[in-house]
Amino acid sequence: MIRLFEKPASGAQRGFTLVEVLLARTLMSMLLALAYGGLRASTRATEKGQQILYDSNRIRMAHQFVRKQLTQLLPLAFKEDEAQQQRTVFEGSSQRIRYVAQMPGYLGFGGPQVQELEFVQGEEGLELVLSHALLQGFEEEYLYEREPVLLLDKVQTAEFSFLGIDENGEMTRWMPNWEEEGALPSAVALDVQFVDDVFIQWPVLTTSVRIDQGAISGANNQSANKSYSTTIRELMQKRKNPQ
Repeated sequence: MIRLFEKPASGAQRGFTLVEVLLARTLMSMLLALAYGGLRASTRATEKGQQILYDSNRIRMAHQFVRKQLTQLLPLAFKEDEAQQQRTVFEGSSQRIRYVAQMPGYLGFGGPQVQELEFVQGEEGLELVLSHALLQGFEEEYLYEREPVLLLDKVQTAEFSFLGIDENGEMTRWMPNWEEEGALPSAVALDVQFVDDVFIQWPVLTTSVRIDQGAISGANNQSANKSYSTTIRELMQKRKNPQ
C-alpha cells in the first residue's frame, strides 16, 4: 500500500538546522570580508608602489636637469645698467635663481637662454618652475610669455645657497643670497624637503660652476685647476663643517 506520508527510514539524511545555516553564512561573510580586505590591501600596495616609482622618476629627472644647468652657467649679462656701469650675469636668492645657460637639445631651443628657477606656492606645497627666454634681445617680460615648466611639486621647504671667492682667493661660507651679480658663484646648492606623502628624498645637490672665476671677478681661483670631482668633495665637506 502506498502512503502519502511515510516516516523517514532510520539513518536517512536530514536538512540543515537554522543554527547551522546561520553559522555557515557567518563564516562565509568572514571569509569574504578577509578576501576583500586582502584585495584592498594589495590594491593600495600596488598604487603606492606606482606612486613611489612615479615620484622617483620625476625627482631624478628634475635633479639631473638642475645639476646639468648649474654646471654650464655662462658669464653672459642679461641685464645692464649703463649709467652705473653694472652688468648682471647671475641673480640668486633662497627661492629663486636667474642665469644664462644653454637649454638641453631635446627641448628644441637654440642659443643661450636666460633661465629662471623659482619656487612658487602650489596646491599641494611649493613647486619648482622653470621659465626661459632667448638671451638675444632679452626683456624681463619675455620670461613669462609662455607657461612655465613644472619640475617639482609637493615641496615642503626648499633653499638655494651659494659659495663665492673672497678677495684672498679663499672660499666664502655658504650664503642664502648672492650679492655679486656681476660674477657667477663658485658653487650652488639646493636643499629640498618634500611633504609627508612623498616617500622619496631629494638627493644632495651641491655643484661647482665649471668656469674660471678669476677671469670674471679678478680673484685668484686656486680651485680652478682641480678636478671637478675633487672640487665637489671639498664643497660637500664645507657644507658639513661650515666655518
